Amino acid sequence: MAAHDPIESPPPPPRQFALWNLGFRPFYLFAGIFAALSVPLWVARFAGWLGEWVYASESAWHAHEMIFGYVFAVIVGFLFTAVRNWTGRPTPAGPTLGAIAALWLCGRILNFTPWTSLAGAADIAFAAAAAIGIGVPLVASGNRRNYFFIVLIALFGAVNLAFYLAKASIIDLQPEYLMRLALDLILFVMSVMGGRVIPMFTANTVPGAGVARLRATELLALGSVLALLGADLLDAPDAVLGAVAGVAALAHAARLALWRPWRTLRHPILWILHLSYAWIPVHLALRALAAGDFVLPALATHALTVGAIGGLTLGMMTRTARGHTGRPLRAGGMEIACYALVQLAAVVRVLVPLALPSLYFSATGLSALLWFLAFALFTAAYWPILTQARADGAPG
Repeated sequence: MAAHDPIESPPPPPRQFALWNLGFRPFYLFAGIFAALSVPLWVARFAGWLGEWVYASESAWHAHEMIFGYVFAVIVGFLFTAVRNWTGRPTPAGPTLGAIAALWLCGRILNFTPWTSLAGAADIAFAAAAAIGIGVPLVASGNRRNYFFIVLIALFGAVNLAFYLAKASIIDLQPEYLMRLALDLILFVMSVMGGRVIPMFTANTVPGAGVARLRATELLALGSVLALLGADLLDAPDAVLGAVAGVAALAHAARLALWRPWRTLRHPILWILHLSYAWIPVHLALRALAAGDFVLPALATHALTVGAIGGLTLGMMTRTARGHTGRPLRAGGMEIACYALVQLAAVVRVLVPLALPSLYFSATGLSALLWFLAFALFTAAYWPILTQARADGAPG
């Protein structure tokens, strides 16, 4: 080749369709789409614009779909990916992963129809498949530290089964009671995983951050959540619920302070985790106040669902999706916009009605719009990331 000839660059790698390569890919994508669509649909039904759809006929279905539609999809996608790393063994991929995702999708679609018994069958099959999908590699590798995730998946499936049986009047339980138990389980999962990853990510990213973990604080934070779950399970008196929730709020606030959240301000992919976790003590404090009839219980619920769950799932989905597709662990303008929108949605949904009760319904609608924008933006931006092969050419 002559000296003046241009040097040819290698051709770009083919844009292979990679949606079924690893568990986080389909479930993060489907969860983002579902989160963007389901809340506006519920608000439209809440405003009386859609008529009597089975899915949106009462608030219990809204709660059910956000828990067992959105949150459960994110948890399963995360665990299918994490368990492979923890054990060095494969988790569902390819056609098997596609079939499991199809079960989840059938549950969501059928809940828009009168055939809710079929939706229940699909949902329970999905929970069973998810438990097997993580259980086989965990047991085969002897990874006992994470066996409890198998139990948690099974418990989610059991609560979901009870919900469908209650809706069919086969068992005498209130759907709202079951959804409260499901939220307590999610709170426990976030408390466990938050305690594992948030201080670790902070220490690894911010040298000299001074992150600390005290055994007594950890035990109190996790133990108080389990105590709250037990109190809800037994339908304990309000005074007991209020006391347990108040202790849990203090424990989680102290735990977060030990992680030095103010030292993460230059790292959006970190501060979203800290800020979202901060809604957990807010939720618990509001639960304590709601037990004394000082605030509406819905404010406590949405501090958890919009602020903590919405923020933590967005933060973890963006972080793990970038990491497992060979991209830098940095949040750009799009991610920061998503983080800001979901946190603003929580502020509008919880703090505005708390300060100005007359704006409750307006705040609900505005919060739903902000939530929609956050997840629509996430879905649009991460569609190519989740459906195309890794940027570095590695498998996964």
